[in-house]
Amino acid sequence: MKFSAQIVLLALALACGGTSEQPPPFLDDSSQLAEGLNTVTAPDGVEIAYTVSGHGSPALVFIHGWMCDQSFWKAQVEEFSTTNTVVTIDLPGHGLSGTERDHWSMASYGSDVTTVVEHLGLENVLLIGHSMGGPVVLEAARLMPGRVASVVAVDTLQDADFEYEPQEVEGLITEFKDDFAGTCKGFTASMFVHGTEPAFIERITTDMCDGEPDIGAALIREFVDYDRGTALAAIEIPVTGINSDMWPTNVEANRKYRPNFDAVVMKGAGHFLMIEKPEEFNRHLARVIAEISLPAYLTGFRDEAVETL
Repeated sequence: MKFSAQIVLLALALACGGTSEQPPPFLDDSSQLAEGLNTVTAPDGVEIAYTVSGHGSPALVFIHGWMCDQSFWKAQVEEFSTTNTVVTIDLPGHGLSGTERDHWSMASYGSDVTTVVEHLGLENVLLIGHSMGGPVVLEAARLMPGRVASVVAVDTLQDADFEYEPQEVEGLITEFKDDFAGTCKGFTASMFVHGTEPAFIERITTDMCDGEPDIGAALIREFVDYDRGTALAAIEIPVTGINSDMWPTNVEANRKYRPNFDAVVMKGAGHFLMIEKPEEFNRHLARVIAEISLPAYLTGFRDEAVETL
């Protein structure tokens, strides 16, 4: 199965694939989180599974991507729970959360994140969203003015003006509905470059493609239809991208909607950069944590629009 450049970009925007010269550490299964696992009920009755680790401000709330779960943030939990309150969430339809929902959307996911944050009484929150989690944290930030200090978009929201080709997207959604597992495997394979560790590809493919077909297909449509520009304009807080260099980050396009948008681009990293290069990724995230109280950062001024390291 061959995918166009637009569909490959959609795969990178949504999913949990990546590239790596060395085998990345395997992730813990969601079941291994059970000791610290908690649940809270969303307004529509769906159970949301989440885990809290550590203590300290700002509170870091990590949101995974399409067909993934909270275990994908393992390296970040281990690093930042020594200094901060760290919350990881299984979005409904993923991981250990419930699946009983009539309509799947970025807005409902934003409400889910808000439910967890308010349930825990968190203040001074930094929302970190990977892939599909980028739109989710924008929705959550919009719902929690005053609670959320900053947003980090991880290899997502690269260009608020980018538009997918409707016919290609419709064709992909039809293929997912007809054969979710098979299409998902091809979709996932399109995200990897030559030399990626086969065991890593197999693990990611297995995690993604065992998901609920109806939920997965619905979320692709919701992600494509999501108005990134309007969402960026709806919040007043800083947004920082930590992106790979596989696709360009259009800082100027994003700044039309969110003037205090900035980005750092990691060289040689694939889409799943927080697993592939966790130490480097964590350094960039640590800098955002340190900067969110600086006046220059809050007003969106830096010496360079994009820092490539």
